[in-house]
Amino acid sequence: MTFDIIKAVFLGIVEGLTEFIPVSSTGHLLLVQRFFGFADEDFGKTFAVLIQFGAILALLSIYFGRLWRLAIGFFTDWSSRRFVLGILLSFLPAAIVGAIAHDFIKSVLFNEWLICFTLIAGGGVLLWIDVLNLKPRYTDVMTYTMPMYLYIGIIQCVAMIPGVSRSGATIVGAMLLGADRRSAAEFSFWLAMPTMAGAFAYDLYKSHAQMTSGNQVLIAIGFAVSFVCAWIVVKTFLGYVQRHGFALFAWWRVVVGAAGLIALALGK
Repeated sequence: MTFDIIKAVFLGIVEGLTEFIPVSSTGHLLLVQRFFGFADEDFGKTFAVLIQFGAILALLSIYFGRLWRLAIGFFTDWSSRRFVLGILLSFLPAAIVGAIAHDFIKSVLFNEWLICFTLIAGGGVLLWIDVLNLKPRYTDVMTYTMPMYLYIGIIQCVAMIPGVSRSGATIVGAMLLGADRRSAAEFSFWLAMPTMAGAFAYDLYKSHAQMTSGNQVLIAIGFAVSFVCAWIVVKTFLGYVQRHGFALFAWWRVVVGAAGLIALALGK
């Protein structure tokens, strides 16, 4: 039990630190599970998704004031109503693809070799987007056009492939469509709210039978650790990206992906 608690804490740290930065939390969790022996248990297959609730709540707690103003303004302010509709429009493609391809994604794409390759490829994309001479036209997430919200949502669907990164796909898509670094990173937070909540609810429904009292203790531990780590990341990520770009995350992806390929090749 002590070892299981240590693994729950470790996975909570990985989830919280990686969920909202462009390095693929799912990819990291699956690799950690693979090399720490947690993936062979039926419960381990759902644990990674369930502890996302801690990261979701961390994000919601930080954005609670703005969410409340949007909820109130939805009935009185056109810009608030337009932004909420834009988020829902951006969320729609992932909801449709996720519902249709959920079983295929879990059974086929959750592959450690694929994850390592996509981590490295995604690192290359981040380095590329960092050096492009883009001319941002949007610095506020509430001023994106409605087609832009939809296109970002379509691009986000690429992140159904583990290792791509939901936040990374959102950020790259938004920047290519005219957003600056900070607003692109911030929109990845907004889009994460319905996307992560929907994924969590669906997986909770699919896996509730595996949740024994002992498992619930491990989930609670992972949840608490994930909450704290995600809270720290959300509070610091936008400022860091605005000042330094994505090179750190890009090279981290390359190192983790390369190390994973070496370990897999050695039969670890």
